[in-house]
Amino acid sequence: MVDAVRYLVDNGVKWRAMPVDLPAPRKAYDFFRRWSRHGYVRELCQRLRRLQRTREGRAAEPSAGIMDAQSVDGSETCPAATRGVDGNKRRDGRKRHILTDTGGLLLEVTVTPANVHDSVAAPELMRRSWPSPDAC
Repeated sequence: MVDAVRYLVDNGVKWRAMPVDLPAPRKAYDFFRRWSRHGYVRELCQRLRRLQRTREGRAAEPSAGIMDAQSVDGSETCPAATRGVDGNKRRDGRKRHILTDTGGLLLEVTVTPANVHDSVAAPELMRRSWPSPDAC
């Protein structure tokens, strides 16, 4: 099951387009949803990031981060409540805000309407990544 979810994330394929040697798409999807609902996917990513940083001889938890955002067009099926127009990029859709450590390992991701300014999304990224005020 873990291989099926990793294959999906790595290759960006649709659930029903997975190879036949992996578990049935519906079972893999249900497995992924259960793990996501309980926070296991997030915990797995955090553990892998800590392990990689330790292997590189760095502290397990980062002391600095890098933020960036990208506006992307929304599809016709994207609800209007979750879309916005980014005037600078001339995009009508959503904006993804990411926070990585200085080595490029992912710490946090949020998705907002494209009209949300980076200065508004940044504090939420920080809170979600470093929930303790003492950690910032």
